[in-house]
Amino acid sequence: MRISCVIALICGPAFASDCPAPADITAELAALFEKSRSADSFRQGQAVSDEMWQVWLRAPDAAAQEVLDRGMRKRDAYDFVGALADFDRLTVYCPTYAEGFNQRAYMYYLRKDYDAALVDLDIALKLQPLHVAAQSGRALTLLKLGRIPEARAQMLIAVENHPWLSEAALLAKGAPLGPVGEDI
Repeated sequence: MRISCVIALICGPAFASDCPAPADITAELAALFEKSRSADSFRQGQAVSDEMWQVWLRAPDAAAQEVLDRGMRKRDAYDFVGALADFDRLTVYCPTYAEGFNQRAYMYYLRKDYDAALVDLDIALKLQPLHVAAQSGRALTLLKLGRIPEARAQMLIAVENHPWLSEAALLAKGAPLGPVGEDI
């Protein structure tokens, strides 16, 4: 049974051809950042977040989309081992698709493997510097690693791009990433 799973992974549709380069989403994200900055409420800001996720979750081809979607379904069903395997597969097949690395980083984060999460978040941000979720995820990971000044700087970048992030609360006075020198 295990051998058939390995064969299916190697010979499956995601390995039938090379993954195409991801679409350039820079202009689309810039427009969404502007829309986020002009939102009048948290509800409107969260609607923009949903639009951003629709952009980031658009895989380069159908095979990659299938693996991404399957991994996310497994993650949502708390099958973290299965999800991690799918995200591993996605990053091998599409090494220039930032979301594969972002999703795998999230799995590492959930498993408290913060060093591995940070590596994947750095790759995701190198591939897609405007990935706000990876920016805030990186800040949260740095926070867990006790690297507070770096976490604060990263979260400030994320919030500048998308002021309605729920993680922005971590920058408030008295919060873990709050202003320096104003601690209680």
